[in-house]
Amino acid sequence: MTSERVARIEALLEAADPAAIELVGELLGLYGEGLARVMDLAGESLGAELAADELVSHLLLLHDLHPLDLRARVEAALPGAEILAVEDGLVRVRVRASGCGSSAVSAAEQAVRAAAPEADRVEVEVGPGERPMIPVESLTVRRAAEVR
Repeated sequence: MTSERVARIEALLEAADPAAIELVGELLGLYGEGLARVMDLAGESLGAELAADELVSHLLLLHDLHPLDLRARVEAALPGAEILAVEDGLVRVRVRASGCGSSAVSAAEQAVRAAAPEADRVEVEVGPGERPMIPVESLTVRRAAEVR
């Protein structure tokens, strides 16, 4: 539901006149200032609880108030994954595949994008020695012994 609202807001802003865009900017600034005061009053423990809420987390990110940095959010989103790089808008991680590696890569990418929407690029690789997919040959070729 949150992503639908964000998409609707973006569409409305694209069609808005400059005065409406300025108004939205002023409102965002005011709300950001208020949210910063709330986070100061909340303290570390309650601030972390607030940041765990999906909608509040997005608002905190929007106003650069999230208590966890990008790396910490990625680590929390992918426990057990190896964080290879978090720099210049890039998040690169290595995951272990269980079953189909392509689904593990897709799930990891979605988790990173949800936790770190400000990341420009997300690269997910499957750990060394993992077999991400069943080889096609094993599905289509019978062994000589089975044919006889």
